[in-house]
Formats: sequence, C-alpha cells, structure tokens
Amino acid sequence: MALSGIAELSSRIREEAIRLGFSGVGIAAVRSLPYVDYFTEWLARERQGEMRYLERQAAKRGNPGLILPDSRSIIVVALNYYSADAVSGAPAKGRISRYAWGDDYHVIAVNRLESLLAFIRSLEPSARGRCYTDTGPIMEKLWGAQTALGWMGKNTNLISRNLGSWFFIGAILLDVGLEYDSKGTDYCGQCHRCIDACPTGAITAPYELDARLCISYLTIELRGPIPRSLRPLIGNRIFGCDDCQEACPWNRFAIETSDREFRPREGNLMPDLAPLSHISVDEFVERFGNSPIRRATRDGFVRNVVVALGNSGGSDAVPALEGALRDASPLVRSHAAWALGRIADGRSLRILESARAKEEHPAVLEEIELALAKP
Repeated sequence: MALSGIAELSSRIREEAIRLGFSGVGIAAVRSLPYVDYFTEWLARERQGEMRYLERQAAKRGNPGLILPDSRSIIVVALNYYSADAVSGAPAKGRISRYAWGDDYHVIAVNRLESLLAFIRSLEPSARGRCYTDTGPIMEKLWGAQTALGWMGKNTNLISRNLGSWFFIGAILLDVGLEYDSKGTDYCGQCHRCIDACPTGAITAPYELDARLCISYLTIELRGPIPRSLRPLIGNRIFGCDDCQEACPWNRFAIETSDREFRPREGNLMPDLAPLSHISVDEFVERFGNSPIRRATRDGFVRNVVVALGNSGGSDAVPALEGALRDASPLVRSHAAWALGRIADGRSLRILESARAKEEHPAVLEEIELALAKP
C-alpha cells in the first residue's frame, strides 16, 4: 500500500474509533517495549503479589509477535468512564472505585473493539487482529504511552492531557502497517501529589508501584487474608482505591462520560456497609453479575466489608460483625474477629470470648486470640 493509502487507512480507523464511542485513539508500531527489562525485574522482586498470570505470560507481554505472528501495528483506545458523583469517608458507608460504579467495562469495550476490527477488515479484508481490554498479555498502558494518547504517570496510570486518567484502555493488535504517532510527552513534571496521596505507600518511587501494598490489589486481586498492618489503612474502601487519581491535577480536565452504562448503579455509590456483611453468594452474583466487582468474589468482597466496618470504629458496626463472625467462610470470620478487636468495646469483646469457645478453624482462632490480647 502506498504511503497515501496508509495515511488514509489510519485516518479512517481513527474516525471510526471515535464514532464507535471511544474517547481517544493512538497508533504505535509493534516493537520491543523499552520497559521489558524493568518488568522482568519487577516480577523478580515479587511485586506482583499473587497475580501469577503476569509471570505466566511475561514473554508475550514483552513481545506481541508471540501473540499475533507478523504483527505490525497496535491501536490503543481510551474509553471515558468518569462520573462526577461525590464520594466521602463516611464510616458506615463503603467506597467503591469509580470505574466499578457501573456495568462491566470488559463487555462494552471488547464489543466496540470487535466492531472496530470488523471495520478495518472491511477496508483490508486480509487483515488479522486481536482485541484486548485488560484480559490478555498486552500491556495496554505502556503501549498507550508509545502513542499521542498520553503518558505513564508517576502513579503508573496512563494520563491524557484531555481526559486525565479516568478511562479504560483497549488495544487491537494488527498485522497491517499504519501511520504511527509520535510518543506522548510526560507532563508530570515535579508533581508528586499521587505519591503523597497513596494511603499505603504503594507508589514506592515515581513510576514504581508495589502491587502488594496497593489497596486495589488488596481488595480485588488478593484472595487470602489482608496483611494485618494494612487493614487500618484501607479505611472504608471495599473495592479498589482512587486516591492517587483523585489527587492528580490532570484530572481537573475530566469530563462526564456519555456512556450511561458507566454511571453509578443503584447502591454502588457509597453503599451501606452493614447489609453487605451478610450478602449471600446468590445475592452477590445477582447484584454484581455484570459488574467489575464480581472479580473480588463473594468472600473477598465481604472480607473487605468487615474490614471497613472495623475501621468505622463505632459500636453500631458490632451487630453486623457478630453476624460475620458466624459466616461460612473462614476468611470472612477471621477478618470479622479482627474488626471486632479493632472496635474493642465491651460487647465486641464478649462476642469474641464466646466465639473462641466454639471456633475450630486455626486461622480464625488466631485472629480471635490476637483481638482479645490487644491492650
């Protein structure tokens, strides 16, 4: 294809991406990412925590040619999910990360990516491609930073001058040559507000994240117990954390999403914690079946809820925690014991004493003993 043909094809792809509802689009040439060595070192330092899938597909993440042989181009798109509804630290309410207020973005974004790929094939019938939105071995943020779409911020999020960072990222890997962007400029400058805002110190240095400390990891990806030292720092966050993004000055340019699917579902904006502490598996699936929150699993989500109840510090949380101490899940019971010990009023201590005589699971018993031993 002549250069003018490549330019026209690229222009039409960009126009179609916007028509489909994407908020921005960038195009980069497939090559070795400059971050591969750092990513390998990051994995070697175990900073991925329990996210072992990052290790299993590490080679593909660094070399898209292992995913799609003869791949030449990668199209990176942004999908704005920002909703300006206010959140707070109200102790009896739970905070859910803004991206999870609405419907599952995977379904919405992938459907649009598949439509964009179909459009490309209508223009280039021989084109082969693969679509990804946070579900495959494509490092979408890093590829986005290779385009004019944005740059990698110090909080390791992709940031756009026009959108801030409240957007999902999707990618199409293609075996077709296109017209490529110049790499985006880093506009973080001397700002370190995101680093200062992180409750757990997970941003260990500019552009470096220890996932094991990140509240998003702790409340979503981590399947086992949350480290005891980090539980008080979670506050009332029950799914994810937006603090580093809330602090970013570039997000003053954020605009309301035009996608109704990403607006807050009823009950997802600062939900009451107590009713969520005894949600059943079926109720969890019914309520969060088409939501990113389902990834946390029912037990993991209720674990987060009881931690938040413990951090509320109020005796009003004790009845819900007493119920959680009888939950079928040892994971929930152990965190409920910790939460009752954190409140540590007369009633919560009596509940723990009673539970100690009946509990048989070692991990739960250990939490009960630690809670009762607390001065």
